[in-house]
Amino acid sequence: MTTLSKDMRNSLTPQQAVSLLQEGNQRFVNNLKINRNLLSQINETSEGQYPFAFILSCIDSRTSAELIFDQGLGDIFSCRIAGNILNDDILGSMEFACGVAGAKLVMVLGHTECGAIKGACDHVEMGHLTKLLKKIKPAVKITTKKKDHSHDKFVNFTDQVSEQNVLEVMKKIPKKSKIIRNLIKKKNIILVGGMYDISNGIVEFY
Repeated sequence: MTTLSKDMRNSLTPQQAVSLLQEGNQRFVNNLKINRNLLSQINETSEGQYPFAFILSCIDSRTSAELIFDQGLGDIFSCRIAGNILNDDILGSMEFACGVAGAKLVMVLGHTECGAIKGACDHVEMGHLTKLLKKIKPAVKITTKKKDHSHDKFVNFTDQVSEQNVLEVMKKIPKKSKIIRNLIKKKNIILVGGMYDISNGIVEFY
């Protein structure tokens, strides 16, 4: 399996970029990973990179985007922070990935049993973590106020908050970034969300 060339990446539609991630996750779940020569990919990417996606995910050690989407060197921009929260530096990285480097997809990926989400639900205060968890509080508040949880995908309250947090971050991205907003409007990129189930490896896209 070779790395993406500039022409290969540029020829992808945003929806095809989504399909690449979906197919990669199916391979991961079925233990049918593509046989990649990583040393060869080091050489192939030494003079340039043409990733097709920017994935904002959690630092959780079980949620490496390259692994769960079966991607190789040079395929994706992987941005990881506790609770997959959004800040100005992450937005700047996203703007570079899509506005300069040409990525076709922005994904916000949450996961079940998230420690950061649990911390926000439990009102944990500890050093710099306090400020980070504050960014998750709107999702906690919205989930707490919901009276009808009959249609929720998750029984666990923490997982419900985690999903809501993904939705809240997705709302914030185009509001806070004119560059990303315009790229979405022109259909140059697509913004998607997802939840990774740590018990079975499956990513649900939405």
